[in-house]
Amino acid sequence: QVQLVESGGGLVQAGSSLRLSCVASGRTFSSRAMGWFRQAPGKEREFVAGISWSGGNIYYTNSVKGRFTIYRNDAKNTVYLQMNSLKPEDTAVYYCAQAVGGRYYDDYSSWGQGTQVTVSS
Repeated sequence: QVQLVESGGGLVQAGSSLRLSCVASGRTFSSRAMGWFRQAPGKEREFVAGISWSGGNIYYTNSVKGRFTIYRNDAKNTVYLQMNSLKPEDTAVYYCAQAVGGRYYDDYSSWGQGTQVTVSS
C-alpha cells in the first residue's frame, strides 16, 4: 500500500500563494495518475486537480482554473499543487491521492492524511 504525505498548507491572506507537496512511497508513482482533492467544513469532497501518469493530461475544477497548477516530479515521487491568488473560498483540508491507473479520471485508492489551507479575507 502506497503512503502519501502532504505538506505545505498554512494560514495565508487572500491573494497569497501556497505550494502543496505530496511525496509517495513505493515504485508505482511514475505509472499512476495523481490528484488533489479538498473538503471544506460541511461540504462534500471536491476533485480540485488531476494529472495523468505522463503529465500530458491535466484536469482542473472550474473554480481554480488559471490560479492553480498541478505538476509532478517522478524522480522525487512528488506531486505539487501551486496555488496562486488564493481566495477565502479555497479554505479546506487538501488531500493528495493516487489513482489505480494512469488516467486522472481513474478511481483513486490511496490517500494522504490531508493538509489544512486557510485563507483569510
